[in-house]
Amino acid sequence: MIIVTGAAGFIASNLIKKLNSEGFNHIIAVDKFDNADKNKNLEGLKIQEKVERDVFFNWLEKQDPKMIEFIFHLGARTDTTEFDKELLSQLNTEYSKKIWLKCIEMQIPLVYASSAATYGLGELGYDDDESKIPHLKPLNPYGVSKNEFDIWALNQKVKPFYWTGLKFFNVYGPGEYHKGRMASVILHAYRQISESGKMKLFRSHNPEFKDGEQMRDFVFVNDVVDVMIWLMHHRKNSGIYNLGSGKARTFLDLVKAVFKSMKMKEDISFIDTPEDIRDKYQYFTEANMEKLKSIGYPKDFTSLEEGVDQYLQNIKK
Repeated sequence: MIIVTGAAGFIASNLIKKLNSEGFNHIIAVDKFDNADKNKNLEGLKIQEKVERDVFFNWLEKQDPKMIEFIFHLGARTDTTEFDKELLSQLNTEYSKKIWLKCIEMQIPLVYASSAATYGLGELGYDDDESKIPHLKPLNPYGVSKNEFDIWALNQKVKPFYWTGLKFFNVYGPGEYHKGRMASVILHAYRQISESGKMKLFRSHNPEFKDGEQMRDFVFVNDVVDVMIWLMHHRKNSGIYNLGSGKARTFLDLVKAVFKSMKMKEDISFIDTPEDIRDKYQYFTEANMEKLKSIGYPKDFTSLEEGVDQYLQNIKK
């Protein structure tokens, strides 16, 4: 069995789809299955059992550890505008600690989701140097909750025999349709352009960046899934790793790629960044991917233009 938490979510459902394609069909899907739109991500996938998030640890107690091959812990409260610190601590930090301890007790290898939100404004850069992690300054409670678990994990004297934390950058691709405001700019762009023929981007409130030239490391979900499955097979070099494309691109680049894929004339304007996120807005992120490459990860990452086109072809289907 392979356990995937957050199973109905965007990244996890893509992971299960790829695992199925490689012959892994004994999937234990863990989530809070209360969102009909989100649950559509699991339609057609081969899943052995669905387990509610709140009873997962009771379920786990009854299992033979020898039957569990791997845990991918991708479940989390991922809303960067969530300010209920207690909720974020409970779902993102404390729940992850319980999974970590069970992986030690039951000798199960673990890959878990961290986040590039831990880097804050990038004052210390975007290097996955573990010595810098205690000094990072996330901009929101979500990033804090993820960073707190990373710090806790690094400080543990006893660890799972294999474990990896992945700092996801701006992941995009099929399966994020349920995410509302938290969906990628690509999905928002496709919807906005489909409805109006136009796209509005956030204006820059930082004199160092022109409007639309704010930069992000956009990474295609297929690449993220490939890395996770490679780590499952690799099972060496435990630690915390960046997972982005390694190349920052502007929002203008992204939206132009959407217009091109939709075969429509560009029409881009700018609006003020909402005040509730303006002082917590990242103007630049770029994953240093040398650490993952140094342990032997062999694949190249999908270009933004290619990834956008693949994603939009999927949406059209």
